[in-house]
Amino acid sequence: MSAFRVEVRVMPRAALLDPQGQAVEHALHALGFAEVGHVRMGKHLVLEVTAPSRDEALARARAMCDRLLANPVIEDYDLAVDGEVPGGTAR
Repeated sequence: MSAFRVEVRVMPRAALLDPQGQAVEHALHALGFAEVGHVRMGKHLVLEVTAPSRDEALARARAMCDRLLANPVIEDYDLAVDGEVPGGTAR
């Protein structure tokens, strides 16, 4: 078994209103950053997943997103596996 670093990016669906993003955009404008537009707020998670292969680590991370890390009704997610973590906590 190896430990793989998996990065997860969770974002609100593009077609849906993003109140957090709008609040940040308005605050940036109020601070004088008028050049900023269309702000979207999301989550970035970094996981160390122990699995027999890169594909299995990706599949496990996808299951985690489907069951807990992302709300499939209002959010989309992207996954990236960097590869084996040197000195990872493989068990």
